[in-house]
Amino acid sequence: MPSPLIHDDPHAFGPYRPIARLGSGGMGTVYLARTAGGRTVALKTMHARIASDPAFRTRFRLETDAARVVGERFGAGVVDADPRAETPWFATEYVLGPPLDEAVQLCGPLPETSVRALGAALCGALGQLHASDVVHRDLKPSNVLITAYGPKVIDFGIARAAGDDHLTRVGVAVGTPAFMSPEQASGQEHTAAGDVFALAGLLVFAATGRPPFGHGQAADLLYRVQYTEPDLNGVPESLLPLLAQCLDKNPFRRPTTGWLASRLHDGGGEFADHLPDVLLADIARRATEVWQVMPQRLPAPAEDPDPGAPPAPARWSRRRLLLTGAGTTLAVAATGTAGAWAWSRWGGGPHTQPAPAPSNSLLPKKQLDSRWQIQVADPETYLSVDGLEYLPAQLHSVANLVVLVAGDSLNGVSAQTGKISWKSDDTVYTWQVASESDRVILVTEVDDGYIGSSVEDDASHANPLALASFDILSGTAEKPFVQFSDLNALPENQALCIADGVLYLVAGRGEFSQGFLSSQSWYVLAVDIGTGKRLWTAPLPKRRQDSSQLYFLAASVVGNRLVALQEADDGSVHAVVRDTRTGTVRWDRKLDGVAPDQVRQPLVTDAQHLYVGAGPLRALRLGDGGVAWDSKSARPGRTYGLPALGKGSLYAVEKGLGLVAFDPATGRVKWQEKGAQGAKADLKTAPVVGPDYAYTKRGGRLWAIDLSSHAPDHSYRTTGDRFMIHEKAGEIIALGGHFLAAFPLR
Repeated sequence: MPSPLIHDDPHAFGPYRPIARLGSGGMGTVYLARTAGGRTVALKTMHARIASDPAFRTRFRLETDAARVVGERFGAGVVDADPRAETPWFATEYVLGPPLDEAVQLCGPLPETSVRALGAALCGALGQLHASDVVHRDLKPSNVLITAYGPKVIDFGIARAAGDDHLTRVGVAVGTPAFMSPEQASGQEHTAAGDVFALAGLLVFAATGRPPFGHGQAADLLYRVQYTEPDLNGVPESLLPLLAQCLDKNPFRRPTTGWLASRLHDGGGEFADHLPDVLLADIARRATEVWQVMPQRLPAPAEDPDPGAPPAPARWSRRRLLLTGAGTTLAVAATGTAGAWAWSRWGGGPHTQPAPAPSNSLLPKKQLDSRWQIQVADPETYLSVDGLEYLPAQLHSVANLVVLVAGDSLNGVSAQTGKISWKSDDTVYTWQVASESDRVILVTEVDDGYIGSSVEDDASHANPLALASFDILSGTAEKPFVQFSDLNALPENQALCIADGVLYLVAGRGEFSQGFLSSQSWYVLAVDIGTGKRLWTAPLPKRRQDSSQLYFLAASVVGNRLVALQEADDGSVHAVVRDTRTGTVRWDRKLDGVAPDQVRQPLVTDAQHLYVGAGPLRALRLGDGGVAWDSKSARPGRTYGLPALGKGSLYAVEKGLGLVAFDPATGRVKWQEKGAQGAKADLKTAPVVGPDYAYTKRGGRLWAIDLSSHAPDHSYRTTGDRFMIHEKAGEIIALGGHFLAAFPLR
């Protein structure tokens, strides 16, 4: 219901004058507004505190676009918008009808005829969205308005193009837990089938007055959605088989909206004919009362007395300061043990103590087919510092451990038992760690004794760059074995890789900052770990002011070549090969059609080629950068995911088909996966190859494809989307969906 405006609500948005508040959330506020001519609209705005963030502006624009896609037949028609305004806004028709949750509260569970008509109409709305390759992702009773002419779907704040998760990396399970699909609840891709699952849950609510998975804490609901059967007591018997099929945990077994609509309703009669009289009367009442709403604005609150001068802030290290100011934190907890590494969100400037960890920081243990699992952070969540996006979480196989950065610390986990062996004391960035066999090297700093007069002064001063070995037995960083007075400890420094006792890294010189400065100088260099001697230094092109891209996406050494994927200042991706003896660039080839986010993965190389997927599959000669072969010639129009090498073959998932094995030298297809199960295999997750099986992700399972029969053999339930084989432990290590887990390598 409308509520009064508050004292600082704007007085106008274009020709629209707010007269009341309809609601407010994390992104913005919705107003009831009118034009001078009397047209009444619902006007949605973005909060001023996030309006300066380009990512949120883009999300707001996409919400407006999605509302336009669904149209005024199935949604609140967009009548005006200004996404470029200082406070972005868009105006829609004011829908004369209650949300479904209020309708059920008023009338009780709806009769079967109402539920069927409602479901068929919502199938039409979702079908319109899906035809434009958009998924809603938050279909719930409060986002469905009931009018005399049919339901209207609103709130497209987290709707997105199918398969595109770039704007939603901030959280894993985005949406409303009680009405999420299992794949959405586990952080996997939510497709059109996920909207069908949510629609079925919404119809269960309409028929029974309760969600299919009950009420409770978010963590409990997420668990039930993924692993328990829905409560369908009270659902009309004739609707049971339809809704049960829509609520199948496997998205590939759910029906389409078109098929479902034809089974729900024949389309006869007017929508109002199927609504209870009480609900029709409420719709009529709302149509009258909207004209009776008069503008009201609450006065400004009285000013609080001056609490006195704040205490002087404590001096923090630049690394801790940078992480704290970004508000990024995470928890690592050994599931089933007493100990936990808890973290919480720290906002604004530094504080002497962090806020307490949330009470639900330990999530319910997932029902996986794993040997062990522990709660960690999600690899899809990038560690972001004032808008800078860096490399996602990386798994390192070091001796008997899995080593990864969790939060701001380096952590060692036993690959065989899942026991947390140690957690580093110092702040560590995931992109400043390199490993090889049984050693880990950190790009770190040496405190030069500088003490600034304020936090800002401290942040602008850069300490000398240093390199240190990390003791994997004790979990402590050793004393730096070398420091460079001509290079600085900057957040954008990168440890690229280690090969034959040499560390390859990126380092800069200039003022400390949270982002690149055009005044800084940047280099790639090689350092002998044993002696600390710098073998060579090669300049890198300058970054533009406040650029957010790290120089390198991935790198490895093949023979006497440093092979890398490098991101240019314009966002394009280049394959670059340098001579490991001198740092000289041998060749540089732009990879058309490849986005940086697609290839932030370990490189796939052999002695002759660099293999690149994420579109067409191609092999580049390491000698000169020429194309040795390209799938576009042999299999035109086919799209491939990220490749993997093993057992003398190159493997990649082909869109709509499944796993395909290629001859690495010629690109000739050796075999392709049998059966139709591979049609929904994940192109974003690289396969991993064991002695007898290649493993690919599809939905919430990791499937093993038999390398002899070329058919799916067995699968593991998993929340992971990043996989690694730990050969010493004989395990497949999976990271994702808040959990690190191990599966048997068969």
